[in-house]
Amino acid sequence: MESIPISVEGFRRLERELERLKKERPGVILAIKEAREEGDLRENAGYEAARERQGMLEARINYIESRMSRFNVIDLATLGGEQVIFGATVEIEDVDTGDVKKYTLLGPDEAEPSKGSISLLSPVGLALLGKFVGDEIVVDAPRGKINYEIVSIAFQGPVAAADD
Repeated sequence: MESIPISVEGFRRLERELERLKKERPGVILAIKEAREEGDLRENAGYEAARERQGMLEARINYIESRMSRFNVIDLATLGGEQVIFGATVEIEDVDTGDVKKYTLLGPDEAEPSKGSISLLSPVGLALLGKFVGDEIVVDAPRGKINYEIVSIAFQGPVAAADD
């Protein structure tokens, strides 16, 4: 069984989400029961909505629970070095356009590109792993191959917790 890297903060966020989802279960079960009591289930939108919500809730609970034992929880405050690894914040420059981007490499269960973090398993993340400042990487993108140069590598400690 392969371990999955995750920051302490990301792990705590998932624990809180799991706890919240489990607390939601009884309410969803009650909504199904009440909708079932309304009669004909074939044309009961409330029943269908409650069953759909239950399915999504159970799927998310099962997903999180199945991964919890596989997580390798890493304290970002303990990381450092000159090489791109999990937890590194990397600044890269598009060699052709000069555009600069900055990403923090995190695990697949906590990466949020809109907040500047990407999965180390993403195409960019995989290309960056093990590299150093000055190295060039090539990433296959929908618009073709993009050449990036690594401008800087930093370790900034814990990532700010996202709103739940």
